Amino acid sequence: MKRLFLLLLPLMGTLGAAAWSGDVSIETPNTMLILHAGEGQDLRMAYYGLRVTGLQELRNAGADLNSSALPAFGTVDMVGLPALQVLHADGDLNLELRVDNYEVKAESASKTHIFTMQDKLQPVTVKVFYKAYDGVDIIETWTEIVNAEKKAITLKRYDSGHLVMRQGDVWITHMHGNWAAEAEPTSEPLTGGVKTIRNTDGTRNAHLDAPEVMVSLDGRPQENSGRVIGAALCWSGNFELRFNTISHKEHHFYAGIDPQSSEYVLDPKQKFETPHLALTFSNEGLSGASRNFHRWARTEGMTHRGMKTGDILLNSWEGLYFDIDEARMIAMMDDISKFGGELFVMDDGWFGDKYPRKDDTSSLGDWVVDKNKLPGGLGVLTKAARERGIKFGIWIEPEMVNTKSELYEHHPEWVLQTKGRELKLGRGGTQLVLDMTNPEVQDFVFKIVDDLLTQNPEIAYIKWDANASIQNFGSLYLPKDRQQNLYVDYHLGLLKTLQRIRDKYPDIVIQDCASGGGRANYGLLPYFDEFWTSDNTDALQRVFIQWGTSLFFPANAMACHINHCPYWNTGGRVIPIKFRCDVAMSGRLGIELQPKDMTDEERQQTSTCMADYKQLRQVVQTGDLYRLISPYDHKGVSSLMYVDDSHRQGVLFVYKIDNYYDQPIPRIRLAGLNPDATYTLTEKNVRVSQKPCSLSGKRFTGRFLMEVGLELPLREEYASRVFFIEN
Repeated sequence: MKRLFLLLLPLMGTLGAAAWSGDVSIETPNTMLILHAGEGQDLRMAYYGLRVTGLQELRNAGADLNSSALPAFGTVDMVGLPALQVLHADGDLNLELRVDNYEVKAESASKTHIFTMQDKLQPVTVKVFYKAYDGVDIIETWTEIVNAEKKAITLKRYDSGHLVMRQGDVWITHMHGNWAAEAEPTSEPLTGGVKTIRNTDGTRNAHLDAPEVMVSLDGRPQENSGRVIGAALCWSGNFELRFNTISHKEHHFYAGIDPQSSEYVLDPKQKFETPHLALTFSNEGLSGASRNFHRWARTEGMTHRGMKTGDILLNSWEGLYFDIDEARMIAMMDDISKFGGELFVMDDGWFGDKYPRKDDTSSLGDWVVDKNKLPGGLGVLTKAARERGIKFGIWIEPEMVNTKSELYEHHPEWVLQTKGRELKLGRGGTQLVLDMTNPEVQDFVFKIVDDLLTQNPEIAYIKWDANASIQNFGSLYLPKDRQQNLYVDYHLGLLKTLQRIRDKYPDIVIQDCASGGGRANYGLLPYFDEFWTSDNTDALQRVFIQWGTSLFFPANAMACHINHCPYWNTGGRVIPIKFRCDVAMSGRLGIELQPKDMTDEERQQTSTCMADYKQLRQVVQTGDLYRLISPYDHKGVSSLMYVDDSHRQGVLFVYKIDNYYDQPIPRIRLAGLNPDATYTLTEKNVRVSQKPCSLSGKRFTGRFLMEVGLELPLREEYASRVFFIEN
């Protein structure tokens, strides 16, 4: 736990309960957010971008100080949009906030600026927080609302943050997708009116629209040039991002929990803290903003993995699906050990007593070993893994239950439902979501993990899945007049449970899975080590999925696995094993197939891949990412690279994604290197039975590699190259 020091900083006078006036500069290494408050006024936003001299310089340039930092209903112009709206106990819907206190809490690696505002009439306090990091260009903002009224109030809108941008040739890039087709970037110009990005799944918020956005201030987005603002809402539930352009001067950006069916009832003497909104600014394009998020993720946003690298693993799912038994599990351990892997994960299908888990229609909730499949229990498997020099992991889906289960028979009241209404059933025609607002359910979910790890302390990895959305809106635990708190309280209960698990088991590696990448968000990553990027492991489609995901998330959080071919998820497509390996090597490497079905060539290439990846892993998983050629630019290839902090080592990936006669292949211009240094290129994961290409072993200056670039031999269909670059 970092020690917290409290500093009271005056703003043009001594702080206290009286109204005050002043300017505040909130600073990171290269950026600055400037706020202002006049006497008796609310907090105003003046500037966000690269460092400037101060607010006076902005005033001299004609800066507009009329934009509220957190617009409240009742004080904003009615053609604008509020970030806050409260229904008071007496029916009053207005908030007139004024700043009457400001303080700074300094930690070892950050400073948190806290502005306390009071409503002029009602006893409601609103605190606005801005946390600036000393070592990375990220500012987090969030809001705390305190109810000092005698009765409950209703939070009708409670955004985490608001940002003002000068209108111009501004474009936004946001992620859209679906199951098995996650994280497709959509770029579009901001025009007049309101643009809304939202997700209402209930349990997962990244399959359709995701809670992150990039804002390019200098026209059409570029990867390595131009001013970009990046924003990520650190929340795992329903969200809403809004852009409002109401004049020819400004774009207003809002981010927060989606208020639909979530007007939150706040009891007297209670406070509500909104999710954090993480902001960054870069003048190095989309990739620059991404690098800021990746650095922040490794130091703050991913509490457990941080700068650590993930193990090479084999997951049983796409190799066996539900058809697991003791012999098959041990055989797969033999295979991953021979390949040079480090971890085996037993996926779905291992549990159930009265209702054995044979398919997706039963057994969720009954987390006991199926002794018909695993007569020796989990102990036999953990022992087998230890004997082979690898680790053992296991799949669970703790928040869900099947109607065909002993848990549902004993506790039907534990599922989300409305009394008297017919249940809507999910996956397998039997799946339901447990009520995580209920403390008894929270205890049950904690006990699932606690029992597994207490009884089997050698388990090193848990794959935590979530394969259902909230289809039954209702809780038998919440009072009738608090049903609208469900969407929010579900996730607060989940976070509380995850924190209990982490407090007791800080070293267990946990993967965040939700029908693939449905929970790739910074609301959950502090409790997990990585996420399952997509249920689609087809290497060609993964080039696109991993590209979009990398806009906000670092490589050591992205599970990228080698798939089997022909691949059912893309109509039986067959892709060479080298291409599949090279794509998976650009994240946390793993395998998602049955090794017994592999050809000799596939086994040889996979062994080579794993051996080479261990040499590259540190740079790939913890280095700075430079995206070079986008697969969405239709140039026939896609390319990206990672560079370590010293700029002495890098890894270059190039994938040929189209193939036709007389195809022009663009020259690959690298980035992130020292222009005055000389680098040696060494090709890695060379195709079995072939020699390294002619560039391997050659030396080039960083300036040449970045300004002129490389002509790569990419003649065959699905050609790909991986180079280690070392000074």
